[in-house]
Amino acid sequence: MADQDLTQGPIWKALARISAPVSFGIFSVLSVGVADAWFLGQLGATPLAAIGFIFPVTAAFTSLAIGLSAGANATVSQSIGGSDSRETTARYGLHAFGLGVIMATVTALVVWLTFPMLFGLMGAKSGVLDEIALYMPFWALSFPLLVTMMIVNAIFRAYGSGTVSALLMVLAAVINIALNPVLIFGWGPVPGLGTEGAAIASAIGRGTAAIIGITYALRCGYLDFTVSIFTGIRDSLGQLLRVSVPAALSNAINPAGMAFVTAAVATLGDAAVAGFGAATRVQSVALVPLLALSAGIGPVVGQNWGAGSEDRARAAVRQSWLMCLGYGALLGASLFLLAEPIASAIASDAEAAQFTRDYLTFVGWSLFGYGILVTANAAMNARSKAVHSMSLSLSRILLVYLPLAWAGVWLFGYPGILFAAIVANLFSAAGSLVTVQSVGLLKTDHPAITKTARLVPS
Repeated sequence: MADQDLTQGPIWKALARISAPVSFGIFSVLSVGVADAWFLGQLGATPLAAIGFIFPVTAAFTSLAIGLSAGANATVSQSIGGSDSRETTARYGLHAFGLGVIMATVTALVVWLTFPMLFGLMGAKSGVLDEIALYMPFWALSFPLLVTMMIVNAIFRAYGSGTVSALLMVLAAVINIALNPVLIFGWGPVPGLGTEGAAIASAIGRGTAAIIGITYALRCGYLDFTVSIFTGIRDSLGQLLRVSVPAALSNAINPAGMAFVTAAVATLGDAAVAGFGAATRVQSVALVPLLALSAGIGPVVGQNWGAGSEDRARAAVRQSWLMCLGYGALLGASLFLLAEPIASAIASDAEAAQFTRDYLTFVGWSLFGYGILVTANAAMNARSKAVHSMSLSLSRILLVYLPLAWAGVWLFGYPGILFAAIVANLFSAAGSLVTVQSVGLLKTDHPAITKTARLVPS
């Protein structure tokens, strides 16, 4: 496999080279959540409500994998852009891989031991808790496999190979979705396992993709277990952790915040949780092109910053934001027109469908702001400014989304939740402009942006 040099040629082509194939991979992965919601929704409102509670929690823990993959991407892509030796670059990948396996195993054990208490605090009732208890142990068992797959994917993307990364994600999702109806409803000699079956299907898909990804990375030389693993390990791990820890927290903040927002929604009843959870799954799939763009901008910024082409890295940020604005307008219009049929298809309960429909109709117009946030965070992570991306995400959740959501649900019910989501997304766009300017990835003479950016530590 030939490595891709992202420091030459049109910037939009460099972004598309990674983002286009990765969009299929991200779509396939996120479609698993929609498929789980659809299949389990056929079993009744209780399994669907359980998935509504599970999704933000598992997404928060999955952010550890995203953070570790961001660290791998930053170190490997900057090493490539800086023309380090092949052995040095491979060693960065190996250190990221080992760190990921260790941290994922510890995290999985913590999740296994604490999930009953966690979901109880979120407001899950006895019937829903029983369904959650069927799902979470198998999810914890498969979490190290997910982390392994994501780090290997990040290494492939750092070398400019978005296609391989995408194929691995598609493979995991296809296996998962294909096994869902078999393991959830039963087929032939296979008994119907319900919610437990959905978790087992995920574990099998992740495990298969992880094994194939490691094997191919070894074949390409992107992972090399023959290099001296302890050479430069202190500096390597230090660089990985400087990006990985704040990047993990940055990515965990949104789903963790969503868990607290879900707790606010739970005050309105299980139907509200089911409808809100279904809507956020549809939102996740609708955001795939923007999430793929964030996956693509990391290697582009990392390689160019490592090569000293700072203006080219800034141009990549600007172009990515124009794409967010264009796609966001199209997305808002599409969800506004299709909210009712989508809600009816994914939520079998009429009351839950109404909650889903309301969310998609109104919040959809603001999702461009969230796209700007995730691309800004990815660019700053690749620039090794992960603390700034973490601070931006933390401000969005703690200063805007959570206070408005809880105040809104007390004062106005579900419309208050929708208002909070819209304002949080608009804040994301404004905050990204300021934060990215402060780290040198944006140059503008706009007085409001430059004056505010001076207040942010560089």
